[in-house]
Amino acid sequence: MSGEHAAEYRIEDLAHHSGATVRTIRAYQDRGLLPKPVRRGRANVYGDSHLARLRQIADLLDRGYTLASIKELLEAWDAGRGLGGVLGLVAEVHGPWTDEEADRITRAELYETFGGKPDEDAITEAVELGVLERVPGREDEFLVPSPQELAVAAELFAAGVPLAAISGHLRELRGQVEHIASRFLEFTTEHVFARYLGHRPPTDADAAEAASMVRRLRPLAQQTVDAELARAMRLFATRHLQHHLGAETPLTQGDEPQAVMLPADTIRAVHRLVGPENATAFIAAAAEREVHTRTLDALTANHHKGNTVDQTL
Repeated sequence: MSGEHAAEYRIEDLAHHSGATVRTIRAYQDRGLLPKPVRRGRANVYGDSHLARLRQIADLLDRGYTLASIKELLEAWDAGRGLGGVLGLVAEVHGPWTDEEADRITRAELYETFGGKPDEDAITEAVELGVLERVPGREDEFLVPSPQELAVAAELFAAGVPLAAISGHLRELRGQVEHIASRFLEFTTEHVFARYLGHRPPTDADAAEAASMVRRLRPLAQQTVDAELARAMRLFATRHLQHHLGAETPLTQGDEPQAVMLPADTIRAVHRLVGPENATAFIAAAAEREVHTRTLDALTANHHKGNTVDQTL
C-alpha cells in the first residue's frame, strides 16, 4: 500500500520490489542491517529507506563483501560519517581493470575457429574457465569477456596446440598470475593504502583519496608484468633456442651447483619483493640474467673489434 507522500510497503511488497525474500529481510532485521519497520495497528510498514537499504546491501554482497563488513559500513553511515567515499572506493576497485570490451560469438563461429567440428566438452571447459559465458535464452551464442584471450587460444590452436593443452596451460597460468596480483596488492597495501585504511570503515575523505590512488596505480601492475614477461621471454627463448640447436654445454663433474652466501639485507629485500617461497628461483633467475647480459656484451664487443680489424686490412 502507499501513503500520500511516501511509499509504504508490507514485507511481502518490500520483498517483491527489492528481490530479497521475506526470510532474508527478517534475517537482516535480526542482524541489525535493516531498520525495524513502523508499527501501524497490527501491520508492520516499511518505507523507501528500507528498499534503498536492501538494494545497497545486495550491491555490496555482489561485490564480495560479507554481511559483517557491510554492517560496519552501514553503522558508520548511520552515525553520520558518510558512505560516499567508501562506495566510490568500492566502485573503483570493482570496476574494470582493462580497457578491453567484451564481445559475443556464436556456437557456429566457435566450431569454425577451433577445428570445424562440434566439441561440447571444450565449450563446457571454456565456460568453467570464464573464457566464455552463456547468454540466458541464447543457446547458440556466448559472451566473450576477453576477446584477446580467445584470440590467443585460436592462434595457438591454429599453430597445432591441442585444446586440452591450451586449457591446462591457462589453468596453470591463471594460478601464477593470481599469485602475482596478490603480491602486488599486499605490496601496495603495505606501502600505500595502509595509511588510508586505518579506520574501519575508513573515513569518507580517506576512502575518496584511496579511490583516487587506485586510479593512478591501476595500470602499474599490468605494465610491470608486461615488462618482466618481455624480459623473461627474451632470456628463456634464447636459452631454449641454444638448447635445441645443440649450443648448450652439458654439466661436467666440476659444474655441480654450489652454495653462495648473500647479505641478510639482500635476502630480506628479495623476500619482501617476491615472497620467501620464490626467493631461490628469483635469485637464480637474476644471476642467469646477469651472466646472459655479460655474455652478450662480450660477444658484441668481440664482433665490433673484429669488424674494426677487418676494415684496417
